[in-house]
Amino acid sequence: MALVHIDKKFIKKNSIEKRDYQVNLANQAIQENCIVVLPTGLGKTTIALQVISEYLSRGKDTLFLAPTKVLVNQHYEFLKQNLTIEDISLITGEDALQKRTEYWKNSVICATPQIAKNDLDRQIVSPNQFGLVIFDEAHRTIGDYAYSGIAERLKNSDVRILGMTATLPSEKEKATEILTRLNISRVAERTEDSSDVKPYIQQTDTEEIIVELPPEMKAIQKLLKLALDERYDLLKKYGLQLSGQQSLSALLRFRKFVLFQNRKCAKPLFTAIRIHYALNMFEVHGITPFLKFCERARVKKGAGVKELFEVDPNFTRAVHLAKDAQSKGIEHPKILKLEEILQSFTGKAIIFSSFRDSVDIIINKVHEIGIPSGILIGKAGKTGLKQKKQIENVQKFRDGEFKVLVATRVGEEGLDISEVNLVIFYDIVPSSIRFIQRRGRTGRKDTGKLIVLIAKDTIDERYYWIGKRKMNAAKSMGEKMMATLQKNNSKKVGLDAFL
Repeated sequence: MALVHIDKKFIKKNSIEKRDYQVNLANQAIQENCIVVLPTGLGKTTIALQVISEYLSRGKDTLFLAPTKVLVNQHYEFLKQNLTIEDISLITGEDALQKRTEYWKNSVICATPQIAKNDLDRQIVSPNQFGLVIFDEAHRTIGDYAYSGIAERLKNSDVRILGMTATLPSEKEKATEILTRLNISRVAERTEDSSDVKPYIQQTDTEEIIVELPPEMKAIQKLLKLALDERYDLLKKYGLQLSGQQSLSALLRFRKFVLFQNRKCAKPLFTAIRIHYALNMFEVHGITPFLKFCERARVKKGAGVKELFEVDPNFTRAVHLAKDAQSKGIEHPKILKLEEILQSFTGKAIIFSSFRDSVDIIINKVHEIGIPSGILIGKAGKTGLKQKKQIENVQKFRDGEFKVLVATRVGEEGLDISEVNLVIFYDIVPSSIRFIQRRGRTGRKDTGKLIVLIAKDTIDERYYWIGKRKMNAAKSMGEKMMATLQKNNSKKVGLDAFL
């Protein structure tokens, strides 16, 4: 059967395969403010392309927003490759003001959100310039993220808004906030079970690999937990109502209350939070990241820092044992398991870790094995990667020069490298969105595999089950939001509909 291509004005002939679900979702997005919820790898950018072509036909400009420079560049290259127009620009914070002023005059602009918000405020560009604004990774439109500010500035303009995401949040309040801020009137959703999507879905097999901490690490873990227990006992003694489970998020919620209403709890609370971070870093990432975290924490001023690092017998002993273990070459058993996995693997792999200290250890191990590899991290700090280097590393990975890419969060969203057949979670994030985003980097053209490394009897186990639970909750969120919008007979959306 001959391949059918999209035939639309401003889209190059024979460049884009026609898929009915993409055409239908694009048509919905043309008619009303819409958030498209579609699993990764199924062509959200192709849907955006069709909507852009429609607005170009109407003589309207488009602003295409994406949260990272790598992703914005990816969209820019895709549009240049598939649109017949020449005046497409790429705008990021690395462009000088004078250049940006010229770039904003083009018909289609791909931009990072912070610079777009800043230039709207500088009045270099007007909200009324655009007929269409696309918010890629629209799940970020919460709190004070720049997407929220841009949406606010578009309120009084006659603009069509298209949000795109692989999943809505699992929490109703967050999903509602996104719909409200973007003034969405329809959730246009497909899942992996949708009949028109199934023919294009590739299978991704998931394997959980449990590793056990060695005796040296268990001894350190025990000392850190004893130091933490001591602070919990003090907090309870001072009247803080703590639940049975020792949770970092629960402690963080008490910060404001303690500072304003129970000052004597401040020192043990903030020390407990610091120990929690140290323990999580140790359990999930190992000896060296733990010691580096301790070095950074020690130089910061704050409640209980000196006591913790110089007086506390359990914590100081834990640090001493960690230094001793490091001198013997002990890291985390995940590193040995990772080596085993990569040595028996052929193809392309992405390894995700949330912390740069951990990325350094992983990339050193991959280089030691002799596998060509690179890193993808944000630009912040002395060790950060500038935009040009991020794009260069992704391109080397695409071209096969790198076989492994070790990435932090900057690599989770939207990265389109179709040949990736293995994704490894070195750590686990208790977030349905980030879990789905990471997983979606594989299984695009062929069967993919996801390996999740879990350290036994650590925070890894808890985070894994929280993530799974949230993913199940997120699956039904699109339907819930659409039902709410349909019930709302007036033109209110989102939060107003619930009230």
